Amino acid sequence: MKKVYSVEEYIETNSHYAEELTFLRDIINSTELEETLKWSAPTYCLDGKNIVGLGAFKHHCCLWFHQGVFLKDKHNLLINAQEGKTKALRQMRFKTKADINKDLVLAYVKEAITNQKAGKEIKPQRQSKPVVVPSELEVVLNTNVELKSGFETLTPGKQREYCEYIDQAKREATKQSRIEKITPMILDGVGLNDKYKNC
Repeated sequence: MKKVYSVEEYIETNSHYAEELTFLRDIINSTELEETLKWSAPTYCLDGKNIVGLGAFKHHCCLWFHQGVFLKDKHNLLINAQEGKTKALRQMRFKTKADINKDLVLAYVKEAITNQKAGKEIKPQRQSKPVVVPSELEVVLNTNVELKSGFETLTPGKQREYCEYIDQAKREATKQSRIEKITPMILDGVGLNDKYKNC
């Protein structure tokens, strides 16, 4: 997907649905939602929470309702784009401007806003991978109580970064030099890539 820097650019890039996207945008912008751009697509938020998004594909354009699972959908307009995978997200598709019923779309958007205000939300569950400590690091941790304690206070993500860093070294000597390099970092409670995260 092409990176875009404004809603106008998104519509321009998807010119085959420009009329439909503009119409949908106008409907959403008549509400209290704040227009922004996320994942290079128009997204409409309430207090920083994603409510609805615009999307354009080859054969249809759509509205994404981020917590669409809670919408009553009396008119059966919503689909789960990834059955079995998507829990909260629902999509309303259109092929032509004639498919867009302004009053219905507005009613669905307003219901989504009401649901958000009521706190109806499914939060994504992150699947965390287990931390697999390489044997070379395990030996050092078991002989250095302070280092082991420092390692255990790190988040699982930071622990994984260090373990993968050691594990990726092919030679034993490289593994040992990497362990020496990361020891003071672990004792300081910092992650391997922390210095890059605020760039």
